[in-house]
Amino acid sequence: MASFQLKERLNAAEKWILANPNPPERWPWTWLYKTGRSLYALARDVISGNLTLHSMSLVYTTLLSIVPLLALSFSVLKALGVHQRMEPFLYQFFQPMGPQGVELAEQVLGFVDNMKVGVLGSVGLALLVYTVISLVQKIERSFNMIWRVPDMRSMAQRFSNYLSVIMVGPLLMVSAIGISATIFSSRFVQTLMEIEPFGSLIITISRFTPFLLVVGAFTFVYVFIPNTRVKLRYAFIGGLVAGVSWQAAGMLFASFVAGSAKYEAIYSSFAIGIILLIWIYLNWMILLLGASLSFYLQNPGSVAKRSQVRLSPELQEKVGLAVMWMVAKPFSEGRRAPQQEWLEQQLRVPGEVTRSISDKLIRAGFLTLAGTQGDQLAPGRALNLITVAGVLEAIRHDEDRVVDRLPPVLPDSLRHSMPDTESVTFADLLGENAAPAKP
Repeated sequence: MASFQLKERLNAAEKWILANPNPPERWPWTWLYKTGRSLYALARDVISGNLTLHSMSLVYTTLLSIVPLLALSFSVLKALGVHQRMEPFLYQFFQPMGPQGVELAEQVLGFVDNMKVGVLGSVGLALLVYTVISLVQKIERSFNMIWRVPDMRSMAQRFSNYLSVIMVGPLLMVSAIGISATIFSSRFVQTLMEIEPFGSLIITISRFTPFLLVVGAFTFVYVFIPNTRVKLRYAFIGGLVAGVSWQAAGMLFASFVAGSAKYEAIYSSFAIGIILLIWIYLNWMILLLGASLSFYLQNPGSVAKRSQVRLSPELQEKVGLAVMWMVAKPFSEGRRAPQQEWLEQQLRVPGEVTRSISDKLIRAGFLTLAGTQGDQLAPGRALNLITVAGVLEAIRHDEDRVVDRLPPVLPDSLRHSMPDTESVTFADLLGENAAPAKP
């Protein structure tokens, strides 16, 4: 009886989160409602196993690409003589693994120092760049899976965007570190530190500077990597949650490593390798969970019981006509073009549905992207040239229509036109198409 009541309460809570026709509009219930929906979606993604599979795949790629990635990233810093400022971040990454993690960081830095990019030759340099590009490409594929983006960047965009970030990103990090160090060491700040409570406040801020840099790095990754537009505020929230989770995971993992003497007794020298795999896996899980949180905050309509929505032809046609109507009406009245997110909120269907339909209408020329940031939808041609039949044909164009491959056993009245289904019976149809009786 108790288990039945618990199940009923869980079903009621799930229904309140997913199918509430009147969501709360007053704080703190609004915040609690949105938080519950986001947590439900994150738990569903973890249980489904998609994030787990992508994290394990990225662990394998990371082991192959970490040295080439650091070699390319440090090459610019070495030329400027400031690569030592990035080394503390590498030690901070391996710090939760204990003393062996520090030794591992020193070995990785030794590999990077020994790698001479200038003497690799054209083939070696091409393989080095390809290894790094493949890592970032897998990261983009994982992020596109989270953001329901079907298309990857083009090959030219991958090389230009990825390499620019890999080469310039560490330089920006070093610049931020140098600017913060200059500010904290300035005469004005030193004088201000002698006055309380400003002194304690400045010391606290200086201690939180590495954490803020980590949050900034997470936020930058969430904005840049997906092949879609990510709003900065949602990327920052995801980066903040991921940064806090990363710090907490580091402390918990350090305590786990400190009490893992029995694993060293079992696995001997392989223990450090196993611990490294687990730590990298946790890092990728945190990064992907933060990206998933940013996605659900920006697209609240995507929170559904199923992560993969089953699109029936009737649903696609009705949503397509609704989207076209909601875009054409403000255009005809001279009002501002609507955003994709607004359409999703008004229709109350998963964002995956509206985006797939709007993509079809854009490819057919019935819709076009508008606005300074390209996040608004406007008619792609004059309204008198947009027909209902044309919109329906554009929605059905990419579908594998089984009806077109049926054998010709139906009468022409059913195959080429739809009769009045409320008044016509099969007796009438069979009477009209009855074959003459044999003598």
